[in-house]
Amino acid sequence: MSQRFIIEMGMGNDLHGQDYTKAAARAIEDAIRHSSIPLFPALGLDHGLMDVRVTIGVQQPDQLDTEALKQGLPRGKVSVTATQGGLDITNPDTGEITVVATAAVEAFLDPETVRQAAQKA
Repeated sequence: MSQRFIIEMGMGNDLHGQDYTKAAARAIEDAIRHSSIPLFPALGLDHGLMDVRVTIGVQQPDQLDTEALKQGLPRGKVSVTATQGGLDITNPDTGEITVVATAAVEAFLDPETVRQAAQKA
């Protein structure tokens, strides 16, 4: 059984291209930009043991390329889920739409694996 040990939130946008995947990638980057998990080198754990679950909210979830978004995450076993959320903001003067995406990035580990690594460290 895995236990969540980190959750980060972020927001990203595409001002002119109406590209939901680009906005989502920026939201993911925003979420992880300031994160560092010193637990792995401190305990000698492989980052591959971590399950990374990303939830992206945009107005048109079917427009997201979730496989491409996985490539933006540097570590762990990654899954990306698209859901209804975010914002589409229409410029009243031009009709152009700005796409806003939100992201939650969660990381999970098996607590027993962490305990065993801590005992060895």
